[in-house]
Amino acid sequence: MSKTNAGRFFEHYTVGETIHHAVPRTVGASERALYHALYPARHALYSSDQFAQDCGLTASPLDDMIAFHIIFGKTVPDVSLNAVANLGYAQGRWLKPVWPGDTLRSQSKVIGLKQNSNGKTGVVYVRTTGLNQHDEPVLEYVRWVMVRKSNVDTPAPETVVPDLPKALDPADLVIPEGLDFTNYDTTLAGEPHRWGDYEVGEKIDHVDGVTVEEAEHMIATRLWQNTAKVHFDTSARPDGSRLIYGGHVISMARALSFNGLANAQMVVGLNGGAHANPCLSGDTIRAWSEVLDKAETSHPGVGAIRLRLVATKGGDAFALRGEDGKYLPDVLLDLDYWALIPL
Repeated sequence: MSKTNAGRFFEHYTVGETIHHAVPRTVGASERALYHALYPARHALYSSDQFAQDCGLTASPLDDMIAFHIIFGKTVPDVSLNAVANLGYAQGRWLKPVWPGDTLRSQSKVIGLKQNSNGKTGVVYVRTTGLNQHDEPVLEYVRWVMVRKSNVDTPAPETVVPDLPKALDPADLVIPEGLDFTNYDTTLAGEPHRWGDYEVGEKIDHVDGVTVEEAEHMIATRLWQNTAKVHFDTSARPDGSRLIYGGHVISMARALSFNGLANAQMVVGLNGGAHANPCLSGDTIRAWSEVLDKAETSHPGVGAIRLRLVATKGGDAFALRGEDGKYLPDVLLDLDYWALIPL
């Protein structure tokens, strides 16, 4: 009997089953240091204990995307080791800050299956929950992945496609306990623009670009313990290239968005997202954002802003889809999220 894990294939999933993922991981300040070395991340609340304390928190938590990457990485051996592509996200909520010293683990429930017409692959829908050492949920999200079949003759399962809302209601966003932007210091944060300075429909070109390097991508993907073959093994893709982990693009674009959205401090909701085209080493990532919605919250001085974050590798600023409705070839990421910003 083989002792190695070849990963699950499409026919190995059952709607309703819960998968408990290995291996728990204790995180610390080193994760923050590496994150800020890999990406141009500099949002003040995740950079300074003093700034975070002035905003009502006990200290600076770890960056929201650190939690996402670590919890996501745990799921890869069981969900996407044999994936062709990670197709999308929905219903993501950051439920509690992650602090240095916390231990994170993940579990996923299979909520949908749909075999593709070619009979060789299928789409697996999972709802993943990240928990800390107190068994408290810190993050939850839905994602769907196209996964290969190991035996094309295996009968297709009954099709179950979950009904996923297009966006989270602002009332469902979880604001960290104690967060208070009443005395928010825009000078220290880096920009003067607050909630009231943004208009729905406004588009912001974040100006800067970062060229993706093979070495940095490999460090990042190992840091998040993501074991997907397409990120490491050049024989896993027909063209012999290593696919840049989609989360690497998310973090790079989020960091680039600082220029124009420096006060969008905390990501608390993920409405949806798509990795529109593959990103490869040597591509230069640029980003732009569109303001989709705004809402007030019950916390003092805290507003919520819904943003579309688009990462590209060139092309015209603010271009997204062609006349056929498909993403333009230069578009890498289309992400819809809620962030917290001072009123």
